[in-house]
Amino acid sequence: MTQAFILETRGLTKEFRGFTAVDDVNLQVREGHIHALIGPNGAGKTTVFNLLTKFLPPTRGEILYRGKPITGMKANEIARLGLVRSFQISAVFGHMTALENVRVALQRTLGTSFHFWKSERSLDHLNERALELLDEVGLADYADVLTVEMPYGRKRALEVATTLALDPTLMLLDEPTQGMGAEDVDRIVELIRRVSKGRTVLMVEHNLSVVSRLCDRITVLARGAVLAEGDYQEVSRNPQVREAYMGSEAAEEEASA
Repeated sequence: MTQAFILETRGLTKEFRGFTAVDDVNLQVREGHIHALIGPNGAGKTTVFNLLTKFLPPTRGEILYRGKPITGMKANEIARLGLVRSFQISAVFGHMTALENVRVALQRTLGTSFHFWKSERSLDHLNERALELLDEVGLADYADVLTVEMPYGRKRALEVATTLALDPTLMLLDEPTQGMGAEDVDRIVELIRRVSKGRTVLMVEHNLSVVSRLCDRITVLARGAVLAEGDYQEVSRNPQVREAYMGSEAAEEEASA
């Protein structure tokens, strides 16, 4: 039986004026998995995400979703297919309440994003679903709180709620725990584990503890190319991976310890 890959790249390459940021990357994300893209600073992780979500066009290569090419599609078109991205920096509206933020995201699925002339009451029918999503990410008590007044970790949870409002099949999470303390990291790890049920997650993540706790499969990038791939035990034992993260001397010391 062949594996079901929901997302694939073949020879994905991005060059900037002679500099190769992403170099012949072949990525296979299995449906239902939590798959991490990791690597040292400058490895090309975010550039890969930008290629997958159409914020950058590839120089060469192909992107496939459920076996069909989507390389030439626009960002809004792939979002309608179910590929939805959350960003490295929290992308919610600070002057709105948590409920209002989720309601705005729900509007996008109804095609009413730009109907600003309508009465706010016309959106009341979205409140029930918005409250369900807030409860799903542990923010039921924050429904009427302005986002600007929410702690950072709760803002990131709200961003997950707005992502879920778009009914994603494949969630792309860019550094979901960046800048968080240990308590918030634990909360987000549990949140990702919970919302991943019935979905596929591809995440860029720098925190290896998070990766070890969450991910079914890991792809390691270095200098824009795939350095290693496997589960956490496989990649953590790989001497090339240790060298890429810690430097050759530190990796040799750890290996001999």
